[in-house]
Amino acid sequence: MKIESQCDATTQAIGEKLAKLFQYGQVVALHGNLGAGKTVLSRGIARGLGITEPVTSPTFTVAQEYKTPDGHWLYHLDMYRIDDEMAAIAFGVEDYLTNRNAIALVEWPERISRLLGGNSCIVVTISHLDEETRELDLPDALGEKLLQIGLPEGARVIEP
Repeated sequence: MKIESQCDATTQAIGEKLAKLFQYGQVVALHGNLGAGKTVLSRGIARGLGITEPVTSPTFTVAQEYKTPDGHWLYHLDMYRIDDEMAAIAFGVEDYLTNRNAIALVEWPERISRLLGGNSCIVVTISHLDEETRELDLPDALGEKLLQIGLPEGARVIEP
């Protein structure tokens, strides 16, 4: 299902709603070009999980860890600077991907695609439509659940 977001605030609001649909132990693969809005969506997901600290891009740190108010974790991983899967394994990425008490958001997941296969991975693709507008391509089942709880203002379905 494809959903259009009119601005960053709407993309964050979509993330907040998606957070209610994710389960601990899941991995969310965030595909998109540089500046597509992966970190913006991640901020919304963090906020939806009750995280109040600032969520920044983990490009230079590779991983950011955030504790939720209920004692679980949100891991925000950026594989952009990881050369290959062996480097990711050496870094310890498997610990992040297999923690049943965490949701792992993975930017640039194509760099570790074989490591994602054994997990219950949800694939979200974000694309630019213009300077402000983004398209979020969600798995159909997730999109249907999102529609059931309601899209935020500034979002609309563009392809069911």
